[in-house]
Amino acid sequence: MGFEQTVHRCGVYALRKGHGGPSPGGTLYSARPNILPKAMAGSLWTNGLAALTFVLMLTSCASPNIVESPDTHTRSPDIGADHARMDDGYRLPLRVWTGAERPRKIVLGLHGFNDYANAFAPLGRELADAGITTYAVDQRGFGAAALPGRWHGSNRLAADLRNLIDLLRARHPDARLYIAGESMGGAVVLTAMAQAPLPIDGLILIAPAVWSRDTMPWYQRLALEGAVRTLPWLKLTGEGIRLSPSDHIEMLQAMGADPLVIKATRVDALWGITDLMDRAQASAGRLQTPALLLYGEQDEIIPKNAFCRFLAKLPGTDPGLTFVLYEHGWHMLPRDRQGARVRADIAAWLEDPDTPLPSGEETSPHGPRASAFCGNAP
Repeated sequence: MGFEQTVHRCGVYALRKGHGGPSPGGTLYSARPNILPKAMAGSLWTNGLAALTFVLMLTSCASPNIVESPDTHTRSPDIGADHARMDDGYRLPLRVWTGAERPRKIVLGLHGFNDYANAFAPLGRELADAGITTYAVDQRGFGAAALPGRWHGSNRLAADLRNLIDLLRARHPDARLYIAGESMGGAVVLTAMAQAPLPIDGLILIAPAVWSRDTMPWYQRLALEGAVRTLPWLKLTGEGIRLSPSDHIEMLQAMGADPLVIKATRVDALWGITDLMDRAQASAGRLQTPALLLYGEQDEIIPKNAFCRFLAKLPGTDPGLTFVLYEHGWHMLPRDRQGARVRADIAAWLEDPDTPLPSGEETSPHGPRASAFCGNAP
């Protein structure tokens, strides 16, 4: 596995004809992110890039190109019908799925890398039917937010989360507040939580992005570090690599046609998400509860060895942690073919975290099933 798979796993997932799973019409498709040129795929390119970037690193003094906050901490955050404005004036597009007029519970959704708030549409609609209001933003640098595709830094994403929590607490002072983080969104929550406890009532981690550098091969780390210091502006696509984030082909096709889903990823953004995943992996021992942790055995985006390392670091006897390992689950769990089962589990846990989940797939993070799944994962 080379640098092109680092790019692929961190990217977004468009759909092209290839050799993936069969669509309903019988045509074969492959869900693959548009973040690496086809000509760059292959081990020869990987090894060559690793050697080249090592040399370039020695001759380069450049730093990763992170967008700085334009006007830090000069205003009070505010929230409107379709946006939330952060303390530096940056505007985050906002979507709301309204439940009860005065909801007892609200959920804030944070999407994955290169995705945007629409990722929570299926879950938001179902939770609204149960009286729960769901908010989701386009995080900084994604979707319809300013400077799409640019990385603004792990600390800034965590600060945005704290701003959002404060805004929702003020808008719904009597409601219980839960954060749902999918993939990168989960890494943002874990990073913020490790800095200081979050004033929330519960946490939902959906296939959290914990693919840290120490779980990557050395040549991937070397290639990424060299590339970000020499070609931070370079945009990569993922053609030629067959990894899929979901078995829901129609959903992936819709993402591929959606202009708000980023299709080409800058090298400095890849470096940034890797930095965020480092922090998320390191935070496992400080996980706040109550928490619902979800992962799919078919996940091809967050490698099993990385997730299992995160799992092994979790507190062993915390009764506030519910772990669900879906045998047929992929990376985009609430949007997979079996997404209805996942969404039902989330709704049930929000109603009462102490009752068994409808899917019956919850298990101990250190029990026999998790141990059998992780096996000898490094």
